[in-house]
Amino acid sequence: MQKFVKKTFRHGVHFHDKKELSKGQATEVMPTPSDVFISVSQHIGAPSAVTVAPGDKVVKGQLIADAVGGLGCKVYSSVCGEVVEIVKKAGATGALSDHIHIRTDGSDETMTLPPMTSKDGAAIRQRIADAGIIGMGGAGFPTGVKLSPSKPVDTLIINGAECEPYITCDYRIMLEKTAGIVSGARYLAEACGVENVVFGVEDNKMDCVAALSEAGAKVVVLKKKYPQGAEKDLIFAVNGRKVPCGGLPMDVGVIVQNVATAYAAFEAVENNKPCYERVVTVSGGGVKQPKNLLVPNGTSYRDLLDYCGGASDDTVKIISGGPMMGFAVMDLGVTTTKTTGSVLALTKAEANLTMPTPCINCGRCARACPMSLMPMYIDFYTLAGDYDTAVKYGALNCFECGSCAYVCPARRAIVQSVRLCKQKIKERKK
Repeated sequence: MQKFVKKTFRHGVHFHDKKELSKGQATEVMPTPSDVFISVSQHIGAPSAVTVAPGDKVVKGQLIADAVGGLGCKVYSSVCGEVVEIVKKAGATGALSDHIHIRTDGSDETMTLPPMTSKDGAAIRQRIADAGIIGMGGAGFPTGVKLSPSKPVDTLIINGAECEPYITCDYRIMLEKTAGIVSGARYLAEACGVENVVFGVEDNKMDCVAALSEAGAKVVVLKKKYPQGAEKDLIFAVNGRKVPCGGLPMDVGVIVQNVATAYAAFEAVENNKPCYERVVTVSGGGVKQPKNLLVPNGTSYRDLLDYCGGASDDTVKIISGGPMMGFAVMDLGVTTTKTTGSVLALTKAEANLTMPTPCINCGRCARACPMSLMPMYIDFYTLAGDYDTAVKYGALNCFECGSCAYVCPARRAIVQSVRLCKQKIKERKK
């Protein structure tokens, strides 16, 4: 195999990645559940406008909610069946949003987008928007908008780091859908007008590095370290450019897209397929049969766990996403979205259940922070209600990776403090 120079970023943390639980499990197609609840708020923009009504018959790939506003996104049915109701439900973060409840009928009729008559950059951007594709690494930013930067860019980085523990959905599609991902990356590059396309992959996935390289992709091998997959850290590791605080990747001439987003783009352009399903890792010590599943959008976490043999009796937390940046959920009725990469059942041995104690001013959080912030002061001033001072110490520049909380000997809930500060600042602006 070709020799690679392994690159990385400053600071961060190291831990056992627990990927062995599911990385060897080839992707299975999840059986169609009896009911799905598809959220109209799966992206960062305004909720999509529902275009169906109770009693309507829908098929897989049919538009059921249209984009609203500049950051809007289309939503498609992931199943065939009948619309039962439009109901407000809590998502993984606990926020309420409208969900379209569809009862499936067992059929498999599928609707696709019209064939493309041109595959130039503008046409590809429009196709990606029409397909309802968003950043599938977790951010949920509409991809069509991201591919239209307001500043010149010269590099597209495809993020295959997948640095969170347990999660292996990106790993599996890099192995199983290599050619599609590489083609999708080329379409994304055409859409944003760049020629330099680079894949960033951690060195615990050297089989993916080999597969992508053989398929003609340019790959930068990254050291296994968390949070290597964070946009700003990834950019620094791949090409040495430092995104300024408060800035965006386009400020340094870069656009970053996830490997799953690249594959969704390939399917939209080549197969005229809208985005209504994705690969989800179901793992953790509490899962009896960890798997990687191709899941219809709107599938409940309960259905996912049941298909994997259920959760063991010693499960103490169900996590949507990874253990570092994900959210603990209280209701297994929460359903998957386009950004759901994993559902984890963690046992007492895996989850941190220790109550926080006062900060001992050791400074470990500051040494671990990949953004060189002062997490201990953000936590202190947020809990004191002094949000302006918390902002001065970097609260708004934090991307909530959780490295600070991971290394904290006092088990301070620093990420929750950051989220609280951001929410309070947002409320004050409104």
